[in-house]
Amino acid sequence: MIVWKLIFYFSLIMLGYVYVGYPALVFLLGKITKRNIKKKAIEPFVTILIPAYNEEKHIAATIRNKLELDYSAEKIEIIVVSDGSTDKTEEIVEQFADRGVQLLRQGPRAGKTSALNLAVPLARGEIIVFSDANSIYESGALKAILANFADEEVGYVTGKMVYVNPDGTMVGDGCSAYMKYENFLRSRETRIGSVVGVDGGIDAVRKVLYQPMNPDQLPDFVLPLSVVEQGYRVVYESDALLREDSLQESSDEYRMRVRVSLRALWALFDKRAMFLSTGNLLYAWQMFSHKIVRYLCFLFMGPALAANLMLITQGLVYQLFFLLQGSAYVLAFLSPLFERMGVKSKIAYLCYYFTLINVAAGHAFVKFLMGKKQVLWNPRKG
Repeated sequence: MIVWKLIFYFSLIMLGYVYVGYPALVFLLGKITKRNIKKKAIEPFVTILIPAYNEEKHIAATIRNKLELDYSAEKIEIIVVSDGSTDKTEEIVEQFADRGVQLLRQGPRAGKTSALNLAVPLARGEIIVFSDANSIYESGALKAILANFADEEVGYVTGKMVYVNPDGTMVGDGCSAYMKYENFLRSRETRIGSVVGVDGGIDAVRKVLYQPMNPDQLPDFVLPLSVVEQGYRVVYESDALLREDSLQESSDEYRMRVRVSLRALWALFDKRAMFLSTGNLLYAWQMFSHKIVRYLCFLFMGPALAANLMLITQGLVYQLFFLLQGSAYVLAFLSPLFERMGVKSKIAYLCYYFTLINVAAGHAFVKFLMGKKQVLWNPRKG
């Protein structure tokens, strides 16, 4: 029984550390360090890069959105990189040529990272802004992002991604709750130095800090890490708001989570030297806590339940924990049924989404161990 107790308590401690302990420590450290950003309204020349693959449904609205931002039109350059699109994406982009929008073709299809590598050397902007093909910014988002670059220590800025879920699906509710948690964590990490990981739909970097990446690398993760390696901060700006429809289908969300997790694991492997460097131990701890252990939580969930079952006769504490764990997994299992019946249960939806992202992480980890990588994927459905 001693072995089972060790497994049980170790698993619970690790799960608690990832989702409660680390955020609490970052919050407390932020209260002590308070690394403020010297923000100031500035208007540098910027290039907005929009990689796109078969985005005929969204690209026109995205371009109009960028053209209508609250920012001097003569100080914005918009480049759309078509990654071998086979629909009407390129035709639609060309309709905006008279408004200065440039179309850059990449062929054959090589993925988002290659598209960025192709476009950045051609960009004239001092600041490079990254937008997804379906990213709609609020009017003042660009100014909010750029104000951070008045601080010479800031090299990369990420905005606030908010997933909207008009249909109230279980995946949408779970995704929205997850992003609220992530945005809170990023706001706290900014107060101690730099955030770990960004979304990529509303981000900006100093052009001089951009380093070309391998096609299989995740730009939303590798590029910010490269900026930190160069001695600059990666910060979060809550006033730079991006609203995006959440995915509605579990299968779509699952595939997206597997892909993102797999590419993040490879990014962590590629940047493993950052864990060994003594130059920034604080950030190494953040990477370990926010990313590595987070992606490995599936390794603790199963053992926690199995050990709890073996200890269920050992006292009331174990019985209560088994009830809590069992109830959570039952709710996760029943969530699809609840949704079909029209029963709204946020607790059930959260249990379902928590289980989904951790199973996806486990799936990605197996693919990582097998040496598999993913460069190409179809556009996000939202």
